[in-house]
Amino acid sequence: MKPVRLNRALQLEAPSRAPDGAGGYLRGWSVLGTLWARIEARSGRDLDGMGAALSLVRLRITLRAAPPGSTMRPAPEQRFREGARVYAIRAVRELDPGGRYLVCEAEEEVAR
Repeated sequence: MKPVRLNRALQLEAPSRAPDGAGGYLRGWSVLGTLWARIEARSGRDLDGMGAALSLVRLRITLRAAPPGSTMRPAPEQRFREGARVYAIRAVRELDPGGRYLVCEAEEEVAR
């Protein structure tokens, strides 16, 4: 397998919860680190709902693999951030039998 050109720096973020002082929790995101990746747009569609016009873009994000259990191995419910852009991770799989690369199926919602 030929090496994959990884040309985009993405921050991997995991959901976090912190006490709000009133018995509840504040939801936020914790940065786990920066990963280099390749992003390919797959498909897109318009979403009409809740009074806002949105577009949903499905993406394939390829990156170097991290061992299972590593905090730097992406997982569903986490997300990537690239500046103001946010990519929600929906699924993760290995690209090659040698396990050198991972493919993350992700989505980006864009207000229009």
